[in-house]
Amino acid sequence: MSVAIYNTLSRQKEAFQPLVPNQVKMYCCGVTVYDYCHLGHARSYIVWDTVRRYLTWRGYDVRYVQNFTDIDDKILNRARQENSSMKAVAEKYTGAYFEDMARLNILEANEYTYATHTIDGIKRLIHELEQKGYAYPAEGDVYYSVRKFDGYGKLSGRKLDDMRAGESGRTDAIQTQIKRDPFDFALWKSAKPDEPAWDSPWGMGRPGWHIECSAMVRDRLGETIDIHVGGADLQFPHHENEIAQSEAATGQPLATYWMHNGMVNVDGTKMSKSLGNFTTIRGLLDAPDAPNPMAIRMFVMQAQYRMPLDFTEEAIIAATKGWATLNEGLNFGVQYGDQLGWQRSHPDNLPNNQSTPSIPLDKTALSQFQASMDDDFNTPRAVAVLFGLAKELQRQRNLIVHTGQRDTNSAALERQWQTLVQLAQVLGLEAQAISSVASADQIGDPDVETLIAQRTAAKQAKNYAESDRIRANLSAKGITLIDKPGGVTIWHR
Repeated sequence: MSVAIYNTLSRQKEAFQPLVPNQVKMYCCGVTVYDYCHLGHARSYIVWDTVRRYLTWRGYDVRYVQNFTDIDDKILNRARQENSSMKAVAEKYTGAYFEDMARLNILEANEYTYATHTIDGIKRLIHELEQKGYAYPAEGDVYYSVRKFDGYGKLSGRKLDDMRAGESGRTDAIQTQIKRDPFDFALWKSAKPDEPAWDSPWGMGRPGWHIECSAMVRDRLGETIDIHVGGADLQFPHHENEIAQSEAATGQPLATYWMHNGMVNVDGTKMSKSLGNFTTIRGLLDAPDAPNPMAIRMFVMQAQYRMPLDFTEEAIIAATKGWATLNEGLNFGVQYGDQLGWQRSHPDNLPNNQSTPSIPLDKTALSQFQASMDDDFNTPRAVAVLFGLAKELQRQRNLIVHTGQRDTNSAALERQWQTLVQLAQVLGLEAQAISSVASADQIGDPDVETLIAQRTAAKQAKNYAESDRIRANLSAKGITLIDKPGGVTIWHR
C-alpha cells in the first residue's frame, strides 16, 4: 500500500509517486525572521516534521530544505523599532527559531537556505522572466505580469476578477501607482534610503517576497520537486505566485504535491496580536505550570493536519493527560524490563527507525499505525494506536505494583513496549524519564496528598477539567494516581 497525500493542487487524495523512486525532494516555506515564533508556527513545523519522519520511516530518502526570509519589509520595520539593523534582527530571531524548534523536538532540515544568500539566483530568475515577457521594469522596480500566465489561480481556485490586489500586505501605495495592472506583484524593489540594497540590471534594490522562494527552491532542489509545504495562509498569494514565477520561467511544474496545514485559533477566535490572544512558543513553554513540549506535539497531532486547530485550556489539559499516559508506557521497559528478564530495557538502546529490531514488533499495531499514516498522515488515528499500547502497559504496571504479578507473558510485553517506543519516535514523541522529572520537581508526600484532596474536591464539584489538570500535573511529576471504589485514591511514584 502506498502513501496517499491530499494534494491542494488537485483538491483530492493522490497516491504518492516521487519523481525518482524512493527519493523525496521536500521544500518547506520557513519563517520571516522578525519576531518570535507563535503557536501557528509550532503547528506547521510539527506537522511537516512528522510528515518527513514518517516518509523516512517508510523507506524514502527525504531531502528536506527550509528557507528563512531574512530580507523583508517586516524585518526592516522591526529594525527601525529596535534601532537596529536588518542583519541583527534577522540573526536574533533566526537563533530564537532554532531554540524553539529544538524544544519541540523538531529535526533540523537537511539544509537551510536564506534569501540574502540567493541574490544571484533571484536576479537570474527575474532576468529570465523579463526575457520571456512575464516581467517588466518600472521606475527601478520589476513586476510580474499576472495576466500573462494562463494558469494563475490554479492552486487557490481563485479567479482574477474575484480577487483583491495586494493581499500579501507587502504592497505600498507607490508600487500600486506604477504597476500596469493592480494584480501585478513586485519581483525587485528599487532601493530606498537607509535600506539594504544590491546592485542589479535594474539598479540598486532588493528582491520581492515571492521570488525569493522560487529562486531558493530552484537553487537547492531543481526545477521540479516532489512536495511543497506550508501553512494555509501561504496558499494565496505566496504559493500561487511561486507557481506563476517558476513555471513561467522553466515550463515545468514547480511541485507535484502541494500540502497545507490548517490554522490555529485560540478559544475559537483567530490568533491576533490586536486581540491579545497571541501566544509565542517560548511564552507558552516558559509560563508557570507550562505544558511539557511533548504535550504540545500531542495537542497538534490529535487533530487532522488540514483542519483548523483550537487552542484552549481544556485541549492542553487533555493533551497533557494523554502525554502522561504515553510517557508512562514509554518508561515501562526502563522500570520493569530488568525485572521481566528483557535484553533491551531502555529506549536509547533500541535500533533506529531504519534498522530491523531484534524483537519483532506487534504486527496488529504496526499495521494499524501504517494504515493510519498512509491515509494522508492521519495522526489522530495513529496516536490512538499508541494509546492502545500504552494503556495496556499501564494496566500491567498497576498489576505489578499492587500484586507483584502480570497477566501477559514477558515476551509479549516486550514486543508491545518496543512497538510503542519505535512508533512514538516516528511521531517525534520522545520518552522523558519519570524519575528525573520527579527529582527535578521535588514534590513531597504532603504536597501530593494536598493535591489529591484538591482533586477530590474538584470531582465532587463536577469540575472535571480541574480534576484532570491536577492528575496530569502529578503524572508529569512522576506520580501515578489510582482511583479505587468508594472515592478513595491511592498513589505511587
